[in-house]
Amino acid sequence: MRPRHTLALAALIGSGPVLALNLCPGWNDPLPAGQPRHEVFASPYTHHWSYDEEHKQVYTLSLSRRLPDDRFCGLAVFNNSFGQPSAYAFAGKTWPGLLSRWPDLYLSVSAGIIYGYVGKYKNKVPLNVGGFAPAIIPTIGYRLSDRYGLEVQLLGTAAFMVGVSGRF
Repeated sequence: MRPRHTLALAALIGSGPVLALNLCPGWNDPLPAGQPRHEVFASPYTHHWSYDEEHKQVYTLSLSRRLPDDRFCGLAVFNNSFGQPSAYAFAGKTWPGLLSRWPDLYLSVSAGIIYGYVGKYKNKVPLNVGGFAPAIIPTIGYRLSDRYGLEVQLLGTAAFMVGVSGRF
């Protein structure tokens, strides 16, 4: 990674408190008693819709702060489809129990800024400026328990990601 990209990534990661103040109203508001405040998501598998010999396996780890009204804010770090270190700062909303027949099924959507598609891969994501691009990620999940869930995240027209989440 070139030095300016390293600095940009560090600025994005270091902006967590600033993002929290501006994009995450309720950051310090209490959740109902007994509800975990954080959620971690890990994905060992991503399936690309189209084959590309340059694709690499994507691994993702994210940490979210759960907020009132089923909202959340967080940061994900991952290696993108081309093996480049990347990050995604986001805010989102979850709709639990959307279908009464399957109360453990939930939908979420996050929106934020992704960083990491640089160099010859800069055109692999739309609206990319200097490695930064907007992103929206819809998710369908299934709550296995109060603490654990399985999720499928849709990565636009490129891929879907499968992973597990845990609350603490």
